[in-house]
Amino acid sequence: MSFWIVTAAMSLAIGLLLALVLVRARSAAEPAAAYDLRLYQQQLRDVDKDVARGLVHEADGERVRIEISRRILAADAAVQRHTSGNAQPRMPSFVTALAVVVFLLTGTFYLYAQLGAPGYPDLALNTRLEQARLYANTRPSQAEMEADAPKAAPPQVEQGYEALVAQLREAAAARPEDAQGQALLVRHEARLGNLKAAYQAKTRQIALLGAAATSDDYTEQAELMIIAAGGLVSPEAEIALRKALELNASQGMARYYWGLMMGQFGRPDLAFDIWRETLSVSPENARWTIAIQAQIGDMAERAGQNYTPIAPGSALAGPSAGDIDAAAELTPQARAEMIHSMVASLSDRLASDGGTAQEWGQLIVALSVLNRVDEALTILSEARARFADSPEDRRVIDTAATQAGFAP
Repeated sequence: MSFWIVTAAMSLAIGLLLALVLVRARSAAEPAAAYDLRLYQQQLRDVDKDVARGLVHEADGERVRIEISRRILAADAAVQRHTSGNAQPRMPSFVTALAVVVFLLTGTFYLYAQLGAPGYPDLALNTRLEQARLYANTRPSQAEMEADAPKAAPPQVEQGYEALVAQLREAAAARPEDAQGQALLVRHEARLGNLKAAYQAKTRQIALLGAAATSDDYTEQAELMIIAAGGLVSPEAEIALRKALELNASQGMARYYWGLMMGQFGRPDLAFDIWRETLSVSPENARWTIAIQAQIGDMAERAGQNYTPIAPGSALAGPSAGDIDAAAELTPQARAEMIHSMVASLSDRLASDGGTAQEWGQLIVALSVLNRVDEALTILSEARARFADSPEDRRVIDTAATQAGFAP
């Protein structure tokens, strides 16, 4: 309450000061005739002194007095005309002042209600980081998140489809060692909206596959868990994502969900970095590309970053990152190692075969992410020369340069 009182008092004080300026009549600037009037009056006094001293004859002095007096009358009339026309109407000024005060007060409170956080305390960086770690360690479990998640309406399916899925469940239960049967059950349970049953079947399939389980398998398991939890990443889903990224740190969907989790932890800075890097090496129509593009603007704003989107280009083949230490933790060093080979592959291909402006833009952004600034500037110069005759392609390159932190 004290915050609102202080805010209201400050806004009112500023509004009253503005109103005072508007209501008070403008002080008239002295007209030129006022200066002339003083000058003529002084001349008249000087003539009287000269006549008294005998420097000027009385008759000559009288003629000069008459001429100066005529000029005094004319100057005085000009001053009076200026003064009478300078008065400012009070009522319009009062109405304007009142409107300014009302607009200032209501606008201030409206904007703060929309953009601010009333009652939210100041948080130092260390405090925010500690809160992020605390949430990561104490967030609800998968079961608790599912219990709190809104219940979605069951999807519409063909008549008899549920009976077929029931038969599939019986067959899978009768053949618990059949990984393919579990894979079929995953797909059809998910189609019915039975997300918990779907990810449980996926968990059984992964257990049956053992070392043959792929990054895509763990990503699908995590995705089903996240959807079942209403879009939140539980500790169990994080374990699946971590395994997916250990097997293939360039798995696009896993990187999208890892960034989403960082945002939920209160680390939009890490989320933005992950998503930006992922976009720089992802195809335009990939599921994760579409998902990231829909949210990266808001994430960039939360992270305090200026972000200008560029069109993604062709997918780049990335190496397995299983030998990268702590790749799942997505440290800057691990992320640099993860995309280094992809960037090298793209650079070699563009040098030998050429490519689209989007692909050149990808390379510029990716090199800047790796802090290879000199190489990025060299590629930027080459790209601008290559696409100098195409305004549209040149805009793509300039946009990539802006995103990479270079002047367009």
